[in-house]
Amino acid sequence: MTRKKSFVARFGFSLALASALAGLLSGGGSQWGLWDFHTGFTILLWAAYGGLVAAVVSLAGIVVTVAGKRMKRDLVWAVLGFCLGAVVVLVPLSWSRAAKRAPSISDITTDTVHPPKFVKLLPLRKGASNPAEYGGPVVSQSQIKAYPDILPVLFDDPPGRVFDKALAVARSMGWRIIDANKSAGRIEAVAHTFWFHFEDDIVIRIERSGPRTRLDVRSVSRVGKNDMGANAGRIRKFLRAMGRRQ
Repeated sequence: MTRKKSFVARFGFSLALASALAGLLSGGGSQWGLWDFHTGFTILLWAAYGGLVAAVVSLAGIVVTVAGKRMKRDLVWAVLGFCLGAVVVLVPLSWSRAAKRAPSISDITTDTVHPPKFVKLLPLRKGASNPAEYGGPVVSQSQIKAYPDILPVLFDDPPGRVFDKALAVARSMGWRIIDANKSAGRIEAVAHTFWFHFEDDIVIRIERSGPRTRLDVRSVSRVGKNDMGANAGRIRKFLRAMGRRQ
């Protein structure tokens, strides 16, 4: 009986550890080109199922070890298995909830009427499932409803100074700069999402607007119809770093 109790605790932890490793590999394999993101999502889903089973088994392990007054090593394995299994479940669950809360769009811009256009990035977007052309009123209405704070920003500084700061901020955020055309007031860059390393394209437009300088940003995912708010979050972070002023 003692061996069975010990087996339950250790099996729960082993299953939780295997599920966690599968979850890590789901994104890592996509980044390294071992499989596409669809396969990665499938692996992540099964990792979550494994984490759920591991949490249940580990919880049973906690019960039997406490009931059997084995309060040391086996209890530690069971508690670790439960915590690790719960994390494996909660991470993708939180992503799923974020996807449900976010609108089914992946093209976010501060100017929904005349959004900044890609120029140098167009060749890199060949084969992307999402078009470089803006989706028009349907997309803009969804964005305005979900992200009413994503708006153009006006600065008192001249365009050249705003451009230099925007370029510095883009670099500090880890974006890969594709083009920085100061005379045209346009910066194009590529950012990567954290887990699956999806490539999202950004264009920044800086131009004179009366006595002030106007800055617009557009961030577009190459794949996926629902970005879980990633593009809006990226623009917000950029504008905060720019010292947003209206």
